[in-house]
Amino acid sequence: MAAKKTTKGKRYTAEEKQSVVDFVNSHNEANGRGGVTAAVKKFGTSALTISAWVKSSGGASVGNGRKGAKSAAGGRSGVLAELSKLDGVIAAKRKELDAFEARFQKLKASL
Repeated sequence: MAAKKTTKGKRYTAEEKQSVVDFVNSHNEANGRGGVTAAVKKFGTSALTISAWVKSSGGASVGNGRKGAKSAAGGRSGVLAELSKLDGVIAAKRKELDAFEARFQKLKASL
C-alpha cells in the first residue's frame, strides 16, 4: 500500500510575517495602494494570508484607494496617541505656569 501524502501549507515565523507586513505598509505609503498585490508577487504568499497579517498587525487598511490615507482605526489611534502626548505637555506647562504665577504674586505682595 502506498503511503498517503499529506500536504500542509508553509508555516511562517513572526519575523517573516512582519517583513511582509512592513513591505506592504511601505509600498502603500509610497504608492497609496497595491501593497498586498506587490507582496504576493514578491513573496509568493496568498493575498488572503497577507491581508490577514496586515489586519492583525494593526497596520493601515488594505486597498483603501486613497494615496497616503490611513484606516479609520489606525488614524484614530494615532490621533489619540498624539492627544495623550499633548495633554501631558499641557499639564506640565500648567504646573510650570502655576509656579511662575505664585512667584509673581509673592513678589507683587512684597512691594
